[in-house]
Amino acid sequence: CLLFGDNSVKTSKYNALNFLPMNLFEQFQRLANAYFLFLLFLQLIPQISSLAWYTTVVPLMVVLSITAVKDAIDDMKRHKNDNQVNNRSVLVIVTEKWMNVQVGDIIKLENNQIVTADILLLSSSDPLRQLQSQDSYSFFPGEVRCESPNNKLDKFTGILMYKGKNYLLNHDRLILRGCVIRNTDWCYGLVIFTGPDTKVMQNSGKSTFKRTHIDHLMNVLVLWIFLFLGSMCFLLAVGHYIWENNKGYYFQDYLPWEDYVTSSVFSATLIFWSYFIILNTMVPISLYVSVEIIRLGNSFYINWDQKMFYEPKNTPAQARTTTLNEELGQVKYVFSDKTGTLTQNIMIFNKCSINGMVYGMHVFLFSLSLGEILLCREKVDFSYNKLADPKFSFYDKTLVEAVKKGNHWVHLFFLSLSLCHTVISEEKVEGELVYQAQSPDEGALVTAARNFGFVFRSRTSETIMVVEMGKMRIYQLLAILDFNNVRKRMSVIVRTPENRILLFCKGADTILCKLLHPSCGSLKDITMDHLDDFASDGLRTLMVAYRELDSAFFQDWSKKHSEACLSLENRENKISIVYEEIERDLMLLGATAIEDKLQDGVPETILTLNKAKIKIWVLTGDKQETAVNIAYACNIFEDEMDEIFIVEGNNDETVGGELRYEGRTATMKPDSLLESDPVNSYLATKPQPPFKIPEEVPNGSYGLIINGYSLAHALEGNLELELLRTACMCKGVICCRMTPLQKAQVVELVKKYKKAVTLAIGDGANDVSMIKVAHIGVGISGQEGMQAMLNSDYAFSQFRYLQRLLLVHGRWSYNRMCKFLSYFFYKNFAFTLVHVWYAFYSGFSAQTVYDTWFITFYNLVYTSLPVLGLSLFDQDVNETWSLRFPELYEPGQHNLYFNKKEFVKCLLHGIYSSFVLFFIPMGTVYNSVRKDGKEISDYQSFSLIVQTSLLCVVTMQIALETTYWTMISHVFTWGSLGFYFCILFFLYSDGLCLFFPDTFQFLGVARNTLNLPQMWLSVVLSMILCMLPVVGYQFLKPLFWPVSVDQVSATGIYPNRIHDPLTSRRSAYAFSHKQGFGALITSGKTMKKKLYVFEKLFLISL
Repeated sequence: CLLFGDNSVKTSKYNALNFLPMNLFEQFQRLANAYFLFLLFLQLIPQISSLAWYTTVVPLMVVLSITAVKDAIDDMKRHKNDNQVNNRSVLVIVTEKWMNVQVGDIIKLENNQIVTADILLLSSSDPLRQLQSQDSYSFFPGEVRCESPNNKLDKFTGILMYKGKNYLLNHDRLILRGCVIRNTDWCYGLVIFTGPDTKVMQNSGKSTFKRTHIDHLMNVLVLWIFLFLGSMCFLLAVGHYIWENNKGYYFQDYLPWEDYVTSSVFSATLIFWSYFIILNTMVPISLYVSVEIIRLGNSFYINWDQKMFYEPKNTPAQARTTTLNEELGQVKYVFSDKTGTLTQNIMIFNKCSINGMVYGMHVFLFSLSLGEILLCREKVDFSYNKLADPKFSFYDKTLVEAVKKGNHWVHLFFLSLSLCHTVISEEKVEGELVYQAQSPDEGALVTAARNFGFVFRSRTSETIMVVEMGKMRIYQLLAILDFNNVRKRMSVIVRTPENRILLFCKGADTILCKLLHPSCGSLKDITMDHLDDFASDGLRTLMVAYRELDSAFFQDWSKKHSEACLSLENRENKISIVYEEIERDLMLLGATAIEDKLQDGVPETILTLNKAKIKIWVLTGDKQETAVNIAYACNIFEDEMDEIFIVEGNNDETVGGELRYEGRTATMKPDSLLESDPVNSYLATKPQPPFKIPEEVPNGSYGLIINGYSLAHALEGNLELELLRTACMCKGVICCRMTPLQKAQVVELVKKYKKAVTLAIGDGANDVSMIKVAHIGVGISGQEGMQAMLNSDYAFSQFRYLQRLLLVHGRWSYNRMCKFLSYFFYKNFAFTLVHVWYAFYSGFSAQTVYDTWFITFYNLVYTSLPVLGLSLFDQDVNETWSLRFPELYEPGQHNLYFNKKEFVKCLLHGIYSSFVLFFIPMGTVYNSVRKDGKEISDYQSFSLIVQTSLLCVVTMQIALETTYWTMISHVFTWGSLGFYFCILFFLYSDGLCLFFPDTFQFLGVARNTLNLPQMWLSVVLSMILCMLPVVGYQFLKPLFWPVSVDQVSATGIYPNRIHDPLTSRRSAYAFSHKQGFGALITSGKTMKKKLYVFEKLFLISL
């Protein structure tokens, strides 16, 4: 056991000893924090520092402390979770803790207990999962040879050598760590992998840390600020050099250079670093911690949103990350799974085709008296079957009649459904069966067979018990040829009580059609027509077939199967070859059609997102016909579309031809055929990837359908750009028959070349890859487990909540963050650049305008709460208007509210404000006197007037930016201004100045200056001159440069809204039966005329 790791789990980062050094090391890896640490060292050099050390230390300590407390709380939660997992008890022949479990231990697990490690199932109370009979495991003389630890959840290869026999080990015998024991009282298992070697831990590799577009922009802007800071320091140092050479010698007699200053150049060099310290506030030290607080607050809004709470499952929305909120307001592409995401993933047996006959059609009645066609919805009576599921509903009595009459093909069809599966039956109360199925589809099929008189009752590892029309029959289970994504089918081989050997197979029609006996040709054609009809109704389809086997042939095949299963090399390939030997010459029985209903509100949600200019792509593994019908039912495709294109080639040349089809390209965008087209011209330059493909506007509304086979070719070489250009010009895109890897590849393709924000939403394990790849991953907590939710950034229970997540929370978060950044940079520029103007009046001597305590508290106290109030509570429009006018979302997609251009505006605005804030007070105090004749043009009075004017101006600026006032907003905004005056009188009081004369030097300045009318005149003038351009711009902007929110906010200027009727096209989750849909699939044209086709029509008089 020394060769293997222990079973303890450690997800925490720190402990009591290393927390402080490790956390500080991580925090100082941030450029801004490292910069201020470097600045602190510079301030310790008296030759260049004119600021007190605490002006940098206090803000830096506050920022580091807030982040450290947040990291400590997060790590304490991880410690708690680790201890909870590691200290769980498990019976290892003797009771032991999880973290002490070792490879080779035999453990006992009971019902509802969490599995400790990856274990090999040895025995259990469930006869199906019995590898060995229950013996005393105090000594187990067995040896396991298996593969090395890996992250393949669905694959495991090994051999157990026990008592002279070799037992095949595969993933069916392996119970993974973290699973919960269900439907069995107890089980014994041999520990195979522990701790970090378990498959779950192997899959929990570090996910890519997602950063928003604004994060990347902030990093660029901070770099710009550094460059601007350096250039300003250089210019001021040059100014000092010129001043020293031209005027400095006049002051040498009473202000001589220090001994270490030897020349003007050396003095200018020192001044460069002095101004580097003084102008440090241009780089916002509290920017990143403020952004984290804002994101955290907006995440709480998502968690607390009652309108995203799904009451039937008691499931709230969850913001599983706090770093992506504003990205929710910039989404351009949504990639959605279908089953369980757009649909409910609750499967209902709806129709079937048996031996060329269709069952399950709705019956329509024509009333002669009313002159109307009425739908008959009378349920079939299953009371004759005591074991029937009372929840099951079916409306076609002809199928029940065929069962009762003993129709051979119908009996064989339902027998196959009752035998060909891996469902486990649980019967705690006599006659009350509960089925545990690996997939909802399989459970629906077994339930259907149960209600029609073929009741799967129980199973062991060697037998299956079925009650056929009230008679108990036991079938010997000879082999299970299990389903996987490559085979797309499963088979069972059984021996009947009459000693016949039968193989039953069910799977995708594209696969089974190739395995049928040639004699089934005509029946296959009829059944395929039925399958097309089922798919046109949006139903999930499977084909069912069987084969009777010769005993000698089966014995020979069984030996080959055993040899392949015991092989350690290429086992899967060998097993697949053996499977293909027996799964051939099948006799077709029929097909099943299962209904998966749409979730509530899906069509309305997609219609709203489309109006917000968000493009929806559906990525699914279902058939093309089923996926397309869902697209129509969900409003992804519309009848009004000009054309729907289908790409279904099977090789590079065909797919390339379909994508480059000139008729299609000329229809969508005629200019794209010309070399002069901007996109063609750009691509002709052969830019180095990754590059951005510009947006192309088509001259109509189009849709695209592509299957997984064609997509595999389209993603190779230059075809991916052709695919991307065509798809991005379409309003809706359906990708069907896709693998999980292809889903991720499609998302990555759009991210790589469109540079747009992508969101992936799904509910199953096959959606995890695209959820991780997308900028934003959303998990639906549904019927397919928790994998998608656990790997997501946001999670909720219903697809319809997506519109609220994006259009309300996302748009608000983006708007708030943009306002925060604009104001944050502005107030720092206005604050800092006053020193630049003062340099011209102080001989470029690196003197500060403000009191050092004001410099310390400006960002930390005086301006922190108002901007937080704006960033947490502001709303440009309320949630009702956000949903009613989805067009308001569009500015975020184009990043209009904060970008490099807006940053330059903030800089220019800050320069202008600093100019006003310096020269208005300067003009006010210059050669001015009080009533008693004393001058007021002293440095301290001037400093107080400038800083008071500054604080009033930035307060008025944020008041003008705020569009939604709350009580907290008022308290934060006006309270901070009032708090400033309180602090002012405290810091300039007699007591502090007497006790700390070197630190608090502004004795009595507050009382004297605040009583001056010149001071208040200066403040008012500064506010008017600084606010006048802002008010003028806000008045003229809606008139000359309006955006959508200006139109909505302006009284009487509302966008014309055309509410499309949301008439349902679907029967269940597909749209109603319309003529011409089959032609739609083959020709790529949308329907223009509506013709209702009724399946069965009876004329009766009511």
